Amino acid sequence: MAGYFAIFLVVLTLVSGLIWLIDILVFAPKRKVKVATAQAAAAGGLPLSAIEELEKPSYLAETAKEIFPLILAITIIRSFLYEPFQIPSGSMMPTLLVGDFILVEKYSYDVKDPVWRKPLITTGRPERGDVIVFKYPEQPTIDFIKRTVGLPGDRIIYKNKQLFIQPACTAADKSTCPGLEAVPLTLQAEGEFMDGELPTKRYSEQFGEHKHHILQHPFKAEDLMQYYKQPGTAIEEFIVPEGHYFAMGDNRDNSRDSRAWGFVPEENLVGKAVFIWMSFEFSENPDNWLPAWVPVGVRFERLGKIN
Repeated sequence: MAGYFAIFLVVLTLVSGLIWLIDILVFAPKRKVKVATAQAAAAGGLPLSAIEELEKPSYLAETAKEIFPLILAITIIRSFLYEPFQIPSGSMMPTLLVGDFILVEKYSYDVKDPVWRKPLITTGRPERGDVIVFKYPEQPTIDFIKRTVGLPGDRIIYKNKQLFIQPACTAADKSTCPGLEAVPLTLQAEGEFMDGELPTKRYSEQFGEHKHHILQHPFKAEDLMQYYKQPGTAIEEFIVPEGHYFAMGDNRDNSRDSRAWGFVPEENLVGKAVFIWMSFEFSENPDNWLPAWVPVGVRFERLGKIN
């Protein structure tokens, strides 16, 4: 849906700008001639109100003139700088909650045209630990948000709820390359977030200098049958191809991510999630008389930079 809205904005910008331009170049000069002719024909000249009426553009041209600068500014900001998104699911808990409204930095991973999404300016690539928004590979009309875990060339293993990473290495002497290492986990809290009636555990996870938090469900087993099977690898092993990334949700036992459908192509990247600008709380009480989509409060403490 976000892709369709981007196309709509571009079309609206072009149409309103074209209408305004045609009015300036074609119809405005004709109105001036009409005013001059009427003034010459009038004995004592035309009153100001009559001149203003003759010079007045059509309703369509006037509307285009008013909305074009605003629509152009929105299109530029949304296409090339920042785009707002709403978090619809709990797959990125505890980092992002349902009801969070975030800003995505569009120029973090290349500046792209808003219609065909072809790179215009190369700016950068995701780093391990970045929270990225991308077009879901299995249905590119849908935007997904996950955390970058694997970079091109990395070897990833996720086994018994433990993440292992062997970074890509291009050294001629392979003996100098780093080996497979477990990503450090430190238990922070238990029962802070619930999965139905069962408590989850919150851990801090460390990617080099980058620390973030994840959730694990101690009683939920990994469904290996749902894992993406990459040719030439074990069931829990993934080798990230060139030009692709391995992404996972922070809510590790409640996230459909690269473990299930594979890798994120570079061309599917939308941007980097950088800021929570609003966060609404919704009632989970079934006896609440308000509709489920009506917020019951604002979580001001959540506003700020995304880690």
